Formats: sequence, C-alpha cells, structure tokens
Amino acid sequence: MAVAAPPPEPDFPSLMRDVRPLKPDGRVQHPLPRPRPRPLHHAAHRVHHPGENEQGLFAQMLGWFEPAHIDIEHRSPGMPAHTLKKLKAGHWPVCAELDLHGLDRFEAHEQLALFLHRARHKGQCVRIIHGKGLSSRGEPVLPKMVRSWLTHHPEVLAFCETRTQHGGSGAVLALLKRPG
Repeated sequence: MAVAAPPPEPDFPSLMRDVRPLKPDGRVQHPLPRPRPRPLHHAAHRVHHPGENEQGLFAQMLGWFEPAHIDIEHRSPGMPAHTLKKLKAGHWPVCAELDLHGLDRFEAHEQLALFLHRARHKGQCVRIIHGKGLSSRGEPVLPKMVRSWLTHHPEVLAFCETRTQHGGSGAVLALLKRPG
C-alpha cells in the first residue's frame, strides 16, 4: 500500500497574493539613535565575579541579618515622645506574654510573628521575654534580633526594656496598634 505524499506547502509570494499595501498616512518614521560606542559602567550594574573580594561582601551582608547593637527603646515615626514614658510607667496593662528562652532565631521569629498577630486582639501591651543571652555560645543573638524585628514590625508602635523585677534587659514591653 503506497502512502500519498503530502501536498507541497505554498510559498510566501503565493500566500500574500491577495494582500494590498496600506495607503501612505503621512507619518514620519524617525531613525533610532545609534548605540554608544562604549557601554556606560555604573557600580549598580557591576556583576560579581567569583573570587572577587568575597570576604568583604560576606562581612557586609552580616549586618542585614544581625543588628550591630541593641536598642533599649524604640518608637515608630509620628509617635509622641511621652508614649515611651507611659509604656515604662505601666500605663497599659500587659495583656499577653511570650517567653522565647531556648529557641533559635528561626523558631523565635516564627513564634514572635504569630504571638504579635494573636495578641493584638487581646490588648495593646505585651511582654516578650528573650533572655539576656548568658547561655549563648559566643555573643547573645535573641536580644538583638527580637528588638530588630519589633523595630520593623508594622503593628508595633513602641517598645522599651522592662523594669528589673520583670526581667530588665532580658525582656521588652511592646505597644501594639489597636485592631482596626
């Protein structure tokens, strides 16, 4: 049994036989500018090549994840200065408390985010116990990290260290936005 050969495909001129060109509309086609003979090099467009000062880049990135110092207190932009005084004086009752002892930075971040989300519906002031980092190997991590997270959290209006009898530098009081 012989298989029939497929019909030949039509060529382009035969496909376009019925097409008529558009009438000229009087528009001027401006030529595109010629490219520069040498590309501009900006620091922002520089590509990192392997082996090019990697230690310097790594040291620079460490600041993104772990703050260099510990903030004793913080208030969001636009918050009055007396807010911190009222927070330190216990003006708002503590409605919830979170203890982060024994957690690593990833577990602590997850617990803190969930806690802040839930605590907002209980009241405005919360206590977060992160410890002083005395049992850490090397430099304390959680005190810096917790305060950095609180500084950047959109629901936190202000925070300050607690009084000595409530943990001192091992805990913070945080003032949260009211649920709205």
